[in-house]
Amino acid sequence: MAQEGPLSAELDMLSHVLRLVEAFRAFDADSDGQISAAELGGIMGSLGYNPAEADIQAMMQKGDTNKDGLLSITEFLDLNTKDLGLGGLSTILRRVFAALDFQGEEFVTGEELFEVVENMGQDLSLQDCQSIIASVDGDGDGAISYEDFKLIVKALL
Repeated sequence: MAQEGPLSAELDMLSHVLRLVEAFRAFDADSDGQISAAELGGIMGSLGYNPAEADIQAMMQKGDTNKDGLLSITEFLDLNTKDLGLGGLSTILRRVFAALDFQGEEFVTGEELFEVVENMGQDLSLQDCQSIIASVDGDGDGAISYEDFKLIVKALL
């Protein structure tokens, strides 16, 4: 059976990432999948912050790793997770996957997912969990790899 403590910490990290995704969507006023300096300044102002233009530019430069003047979802997530000691997005996803893969087989089955959600008190049946896994199970073997898992998360982004 999965250990609730470490798994809980990993799922808390994933929950944090999903909250950041929601924040990104709020910042992305025109829904183009990127945040401009104007969008960043506008949403911060609506939240009661009044950053100087130089502060907004500094935030943009810190996160804009490809130097296109915009923040993508990945850049935004990396910017908002690396200072928390969580590592970048890929590190977080790898840790969550490893926590779900408590048998260490490099794949997650519907049964493993069911055990995790059951331990969390979620109301999903074994059949629901198997359906979730089957929906992204590219080779039909009843389990998903880390690459398949990333596809599930990217679909949420």
